[in-house]
Amino acid sequence: MIPDLIIGLIMLTALLVLEGTMPFYLGREQRLRHGLRNGSLAVLNGAIGALLAPLLMGAMAFAEQQGIGLLHWLSLDGSMLDGWPFPDLLATLLTLVLAVLLFDLWMYAWHRANHEIPFLWRFHQVHHTDPAMDATTALRFHPGELLISSLLNPLVILALGIGLTQLILYKSVMLTIILFHHSNVRVPSRWDARLRWLIVPPSMHRVHHSTIPRETNSNYGTVFSFWDRLFGSFRLRPDLQQIVFGTGHHDEPAWQTLPRLLRLPLAPTRTPTQYRQ
Repeated sequence: MIPDLIIGLIMLTALLVLEGTMPFYLGREQRLRHGLRNGSLAVLNGAIGALLAPLLMGAMAFAEQQGIGLLHWLSLDGSMLDGWPFPDLLATLLTLVLAVLLFDLWMYAWHRANHEIPFLWRFHQVHHTDPAMDATTALRFHPGELLISSLLNPLVILALGIGLTQLILYKSVMLTIILFHHSNVRVPSRWDARLRWLIVPPSMHRVHHSTIPRETNSNYGTVFSFWDRLFGSFRLRPDLQQIVFGTGHHDEPAWQTLPRLLRLPLAPTRTPTQYRQ
């Protein structure tokens, strides 16, 4: 899906520039090597996504043709909003908002499952073993994790009845937000606090990447921050400069190579819920 990819590349470029001019964490070395390593995983994942795209498109076409999925069953249209200005446009916008909310709720559930189910954590830990979080960390996922989620997403599409326009909108918003909240950009605390009421800002996600298990097991939100408040996984800390990133396992430089990151799911491990608190 080209529009979300273009938006993601523009956002990534802008954040990389800002990380060099107004970083939150100072003294970051080997930014280029770090970015290329994480970018290599992104290229592998992009290839998997492209190969499985017909499956996703087929699910959307089938849901549309058969009228299945929650959004189709609700079938919001202008006739339901008689008396409101521009009822057809309003119905379309409400459907878009609902689609974004529902898919983001699924992303919250999927992210939380990746922390709590040992088999899924084996793959997801690759994302968390990054010892220096920046915008490229948002691209650092094991191909196995992407493969599993790519096989599940068509089922989610069928259940929700999400269409192509709605999915592109969500993916565009998601890429923008996850690149932002992984970034090493210094955001004024008052702006961060205001953003926190709606979306996941850097302050929340930096806590999520902490080596402390009770912090790793928090702030699972992808776009919206209110899911964490609603489901009791919201956590903040005032001393963000003191956060140590990683899992405390397999964070050493020897593990920070593409071949070893790809082999990491085969190494002995535990989920964050099994680490000593």
